[in-house]
Amino acid sequence: MAIKTMLSRRGVFLGGAAAVLAGFAIREYRLIPEDFSGGTLTVAQAHEKAVAGEILLLDIRTPREWRASGIGQGAQPLDMRREDFLDALDRLSGGDKGRPIAVICARGVRSARLGNRLTEAGYGNILDVPEGMLGSAAGPGWVRAGLPVQAYSEGA
Repeated sequence: MAIKTMLSRRGVFLGGAAAVLAGFAIREYRLIPEDFSGGTLTVAQAHEKAVAGEILLLDIRTPREWRASGIGQGAQPLDMRREDFLDALDRLSGGDKGRPIAVICARGVRSARLGNRLTEAGYGNILDVPEGMLGSAAGPGWVRAGLPVQAYSEGA
């Protein structure tokens, strides 16, 4: 009986350890951006070009994230989860699929993935901001770089 109890405890422990490791692996995978086939900008370049009107800078995060950190000055908030995302993007870009559009999220993961999807959808000049608003391996991010942010309001 003692051997069976010891073996079942070991099985439970090993199963639990495997589940924890799988959880970490999935988390890490979700934090690794896809390879992005287009160009990239630093947060400082994205800010400069957005304020100058040289690019359309899209902040594709969620309203909850916008409320938490603000929206980078010059960026347009456009939640990537919207069902009408492409229609809203067409309105913002004036229907010009060749217009330079930079995409920023929190840490560069969603922006790379969405940038690839936009390229596949026929947009010809997509740029990624891999630092994101909060920083990543690419750099400190918009907030820590001290770039200006605007408060988000629901009516925006």
